[in-house]
Amino acid sequence: MEKRTAGPSLRFYRCSHQLKGDWRVFETRYRETDLWIRARQNLEREALEAVLKYRRQIEDAISRHPDFLRSLSPLPEMPVAPRIVRRMLRAARVAGVGPMAAVAGALAQAVAEDLHPLSPALIIENGGDCYLNLQETVTVGVHAGPASPFADRIALRFEARRFPLAICTSSGTVGHSLSFGKADAVTVVSGDGALADAAATAIGNLVKTRRDIAAALDAARSMEGIEGALVLIGDQLGIWGDMELAPPQD
Repeated sequence: MEKRTAGPSLRFYRCSHQLKGDWRVFETRYRETDLWIRARQNLEREALEAVLKYRRQIEDAISRHPDFLRSLSPLPEMPVAPRIVRRMLRAARVAGVGPMAAVAGALAQAVAEDLHPLSPALIIENGGDCYLNLQETVTVGVHAGPASPFADRIALRFEARRFPLAICTSSGTVGHSLSFGKADAVTVVSGDGALADAAATAIGNLVKTRRDIAAALDAARSMEGIEGALVLIGDQLGIWGDMELAPPQD
């Protein structure tokens, strides 16, 4: 099972924030999965158990249906599949991509849901895809790469009322994410982690030049369940939806 994402040396933690109270930060790694987690207590064991559970479910779907791994277009429903698999398939249909385009966001949300009873406040980052469940305002930095005019200059602000929320980013110029576009960053916000991830890939695929920004945002508007999208390419920016730009926090 693999989705091409940034490796450890290229893993930029986009959740730049200033949060009050006691927090514990830890990482959970298993094969391609590499989670950065911020919770109210150390939940390393529980996080690893959740990762193993959900990876087994996804790997079982792949063993039964090899196209689940390889397909770059949506697949039919699997009504008796586990919820994480059904979420990925549904997200792929909405976004018009293959189900593995949703894997990082789906895993982040599934693990967060398992950990939530033990930590009511959580941030999980999975290869640039974040799932947040908080009770306070947070600023999330968007990494567009060192060559971008927007490098270290742009972030998104979310009020506490918005959470839980997935914030997923795809790039055609940074890291190793599979993208057919040239956007420096496409960030999508949704209550559904699988959908935010799949939509970021789909929208990013549309952005080859600055002239494609408007069409990419139109595509975002057409996807049910998407709350907002941000597109960065070169010196141009496009934004749509319930999104508030803010300067990055140190």
